[in-house]
Amino acid sequence: MPTDQKLQKTPLYQKHLSLKAKMVEFGGWEMPVQYEGILAEYQQTRTRASIFDTSHMGEFVLQGDCLKNGLNRLVTMGIVDMPLKTCRYGFLLNEQGGVIDDLIVFREEKEKWFMVVNASTIDKDFQHMKKHLTPQADFINLSSSIGKIDLQGPLAREILSSLVADIKKLDYYTFDFFHLLGHNVLISRTGYTGELGYEIYYPAQEIGNVWDVLLKKNEVKPAGLGARDVLRLEVGYSLYGHELSDVITPLDAGLDRFIDFNKDFIGRDVLLKQKEEGLIKKSIGFVSDSRRAPRAGQILFDASGQKIGSVTSGSFSPHLEKGIGLGLVLSVMKEKGAPVFFGTENSKESAKISGKIFYKNGTLKN
Repeated sequence: MPTDQKLQKTPLYQKHLSLKAKMVEFGGWEMPVQYEGILAEYQQTRTRASIFDTSHMGEFVLQGDCLKNGLNRLVTMGIVDMPLKTCRYGFLLNEQGGVIDDLIVFREEKEKWFMVVNASTIDKDFQHMKKHLTPQADFINLSSSIGKIDLQGPLAREILSSLVADIKKLDYYTFDFFHLLGHNVLISRTGYTGELGYEIYYPAQEIGNVWDVLLKKNEVKPAGLGARDVLRLEVGYSLYGHELSDVITPLDAGLDRFIDFNKDFIGRDVLLKQKEEGLIKKSIGFVSDSRRAPRAGQILFDASGQKIGSVTSGSFSPHLEKGIGLGLVLSVMKEKGAPVFFGTENSKESAKISGKIFYKNGTLKN
């Protein structure tokens, strides 16, 4: 554990310590990486339900017409036509088309927008957006006042229904406001594990009450960053700082579907040129021929031993009982089934290119 006193702590920090969680530095925060163990927490989430402390995430609110205040030009996804109480995933880009951050935009009212961004990029995102929004834009950073707990797993709806009677009305990528333990709060249904999931946004000072009540449910256990990373990797979700960065475009990452080229946005011209000229690098998935797991930063080689790229994320997959990974490689290397190797010049492990979704049996949209 780093001794840096500047590490931030979520409102649930003491709860993690009382559960004897192993704490690590993550994006400038001191966060639980595991409690009972990564594999146990993985299985708990895949079969029952887990709660994750995501209070470190950032939340912004913007009032006004999204065309007039500049929000529409800041994000890659179409938001003008968003129905009320729906969410959309997309990106903030720099002028070179690189990803400043990935985020989810919520449409609370016709002219009220709620945004959720990554913890390590809160300040960067806020300053970037403030710079490009109109001077009159009513734009607020609420991150420090909001706590967030994610309930993820096939039993999530059944568990939350005992506390929020009409939670069943939420469809995938929608949200609403619900009465929960004395507060009217935003609850969304998005998820990042491949299983049914809900995200509870609650006053930071009282989020511990929600944590305690949920943990009293027999079907619920806490899960940390370790299990979360395996879960998200098995369903091929990109992680900022790995599959996405300031120098990786959404096209490099294979995330074209979250870009609306029919509107103007920062970085659009660069992405159009990239589409026209063809991609130099491409995001791939690959499966190890053994239980050996790749690690981020390792080199990827082709069958002849030539370097073709690098691993962006890797782990052991309990579902496949093999190592799995995502990588960024030369665009010519994308044929499924083609052999690749990961590791170092002196120690290479064999694998095969696959799709990027390794686990397809989830309850995400049930």
